[in-house]
Amino acid sequence: MKIICIGRNYVAHAKELNNPLPTNPVFFLKPDTSIIIRNRPFFYPDFSKDIHYEVELVLKISKNGRHIPEKFASTYYDEIGIGIDFTARDLQQQQKEKGLPWEIAKAFDGSAPIGKFLKLDAYQDTSKIQFHLLKNSEKVQDGNSELMIFSFNKIVSYVSQFITLKMGDLIFTGTPAGVGPVKIGDRLEAFIEDQKMLDFRVK
Repeated sequence: MKIICIGRNYVAHAKELNNPLPTNPVFFLKPDTSIIIRNRPFFYPDFSKDIHYEVELVLKISKNGRHIPEKFASTYYDEIGIGIDFTARDLQQQQKEKGLPWEIAKAFDGSAPIGKFLKLDAYQDTSKIQFHLLKNSEKVQDGNSELMIFSFNKIVSYVSQFITLKMGDLIFTGTPAGVGPVKIGDRLEAFIEDQKMLDFRVK
């Protein structure tokens, strides 16, 4: 199982980090050791002093595929969840300045807490799924899949041109504006529509 993460998929988020808008999906990988399940705590790593939350809708791939045409992409996923793409922003900036890969800032252990998954057929319109994140009961991020630069189907089709997708793979589909730092003691709660999907603390 692999975790594929899409970067810069919301205009407002790209602008808040002063990043150019992509013409194709930008993606990177996280290892399975980055996953945290069952609302277990996130332990703040000692190699960074600036860990940021990024809430994202997460697709679960339901069958194997490669070179998937966009018009058939929706048949390759049938569940959706929510997750946090934790980012060591200080390390990421150092990597960017040197033109080096981001994995040290994105793929560390515990950097991908995920909640439970729901069948997509529970939603009338999968192109308009609302989600949000609370930090210590305050809403800090609010997004909707209709605001994505690249749709679910475009993401699945594009990634599959380079990497074979396998059943159980997870795709983090990008974060909206409002990313920010966490500190020890913070509580993060992530929702799809009005349903709480993820609830954990930073330790």
